[in-house]
Amino acid sequence: MTIEFALVGAGRIGRVHVRAVSSLPNTRIRYVCDVNADAAAEVAKECDASVADIDQIFSDAKVDAIIIASATDTHADLLKHCAASGKPVFCEKPIDLNLASAREVATIINEAGLLCALGFNRRFDPQFNLLQKRVANGDIGSVETLIITSRDPAPPPIEYIKVSGGLFRDMMIHDFDIARWLLNEEIDTVYATGSALVDIKIQDAGDIDTATVTLKTKSGKIALITNSRRSVYGYDQRIEAFGSGGMLQAMNNTETNLVFSGDKGVVAETPLYFFLERYADAYRLELTDFVEALEKGTAPLADHNDGVASLQLAEAAVASMANGREVKLADY
Repeated sequence: MTIEFALVGAGRIGRVHVRAVSSLPNTRIRYVCDVNADAAAEVAKECDASVADIDQIFSDAKVDAIIIASATDTHADLLKHCAASGKPVFCEKPIDLNLASAREVATIINEAGLLCALGFNRRFDPQFNLLQKRVANGDIGSVETLIITSRDPAPPPIEYIKVSGGLFRDMMIHDFDIARWLLNEEIDTVYATGSALVDIKIQDAGDIDTATVTLKTKSGKIALITNSRRSVYGYDQRIEAFGSGGMLQAMNNTETNLVFSGDKGVVAETPLYFFLERYADAYRLELTDFVEALEKGTAPLADHNDGVASLQLAEAAVASMANGREVKLADY
């Protein structure tokens, strides 16, 4: 049996998912839908699919599942369509930039009993995934602190910044998800601080480009997250998990992992430069997980409820930075 997908969104991430689907057995893209007709036609040609509109993909019984890779402001309505039609869905994060709206959509999905996977791709990175398994296995004893580092090589265009929802909702939301996943304990308090140090235009757009957030669980476990929109040496993605019995570290990926040692010093390669390179395996593995959930009736590794929980952390971080104090997550 072949699982047939409809892809909504023929942009950069949509194309990533097309390549992921093409690498999996017994799967194909049946339809491509995008407001940009030329982009839809180009992607459809690439994966031997047909161009279709929204009504067609939701009414066609041959469509087994939907992949949502369109603009953020379309996600909530599309997810509601999926719930109404009963079509399982893989959706890029976030559900919505508005927490109340995201909660409403999650409630609809839960009431419909719909299979919904959310694109927190970092859970599928082989290094991060193995680190989580070993933490859960107790290899470092009881977790006490996490340090999560995420730095982009350069800021995105200002036009994107203006509609992104801000650094906490757009960039750090991935790190909030990783922190929740690794801590495996409800977070109690949030303290955030941030600045615009990279580009004054980001400040003028009402956002920040440099931030640190401290999360504390009810038992006192601490996660420290640092983000920057600038890293001159490449895409910096690292995790350090420290516990009563030791420490686990997930380090940056490089092109070959070669290190040169000579009489003048030791030289290693810079990290991979962009997220599409760094998380190439993760994008494929998250679609693999979704297909397995479809075939076996299992739960996906990340779902819409994880999306709501991470957005709640982002909202609390925004409020904490604005108020200059630690806030209770339960208040958001």
